[in-house]
Amino acid sequence: MTSLTPEQAEAYLLSKPEAQLDFPFGEETKVFKVKNKMYATLSLGKMGKGDDSSATGDVDYWMNLKCDPEEAIMLRDIFPSVIAGYHMNKKLWNTIILDGSIPQGELERMMDNSFMLVVNNMTKKDQQSILISL
Repeated sequence: MTSLTPEQAEAYLLSKPEAQLDFPFGEETKVFKVKNKMYATLSLGKMGKGDDSSATGDVDYWMNLKCDPEEAIMLRDIFPSVIAGYHMNKKLWNTIILDGSIPQGELERMMDNSFMLVVNNMTKKDQQSILISL
């Protein structure tokens, strides 16, 4: 099973139409936006702190993704490395710990869903300018 490296996750998130990288929380936390609306974050450990409670001392990247509330709960039940959104609305966001335990296709599906949830809440005009590029 292949998973995504943090670099691959970043490249995938930035491959979305009109995606932009921002650092409103400091340079340790990468924030991915479409039309100035956040759809993902990526940082080393909790919000870029690099802290990790594992016995090995290994630190994994953490990615926050927007999620349908019912699906968010299901994903947390299926994958131990999916937890309620850290520093986010726990109903609408999940934190995915990139420890290699989630298959690449599933991570890409979660990133796609997060992007589309944000796009679908935009004005029709903004939606059309993005959807034409998909």
